[in-house]
Amino acid sequence: MARISGVVIPAEKQVQIALTYIYGIGPKHSRDILAAAKIEPTTRVKDLTEAEEQKLREVIDRDYTTEGDLQRLVTNNIKRLKDVNAYRGLRHKAGLPTRGQRTRTNARTRKGRAVAVGGAQPKAASKT
Repeated sequence: MARISGVVIPAEKQVQIALTYIYGIGPKHSRDILAAAKIEPTTRVKDLTEAEEQKLREVIDRDYTTEGDLQRLVTNNIKRLKDVNAYRGLRHKAGLPTRGQRTRTNARTRKGRAVAVGGAQPKAASKT
């Protein structure tokens, strides 16, 4: 049970995959970390020695921003965009896509569930 950056990484997985469970470390950074620590990427987490775990912790703490610090940084960046009323900040406030995607269709992830607008169908002709 290895604990790195406050995250318990799964013991049964290969180290290169298990490191991606840490927020801020993807496949590319995982490979770079393992190369810097001189650890074989395909070894299982449960097979790591205490010295190898410590080496991983040192490399990550020294070179990478992860978990809470990174989330705080991202949140502050978004808050700054909102405060200065930048276009991207306005899109964040409105809950709309911020990177130029279309919103007439295909924005359901950001906009949420579709709400039907009443009165959209034409009225049926009534008998007089």
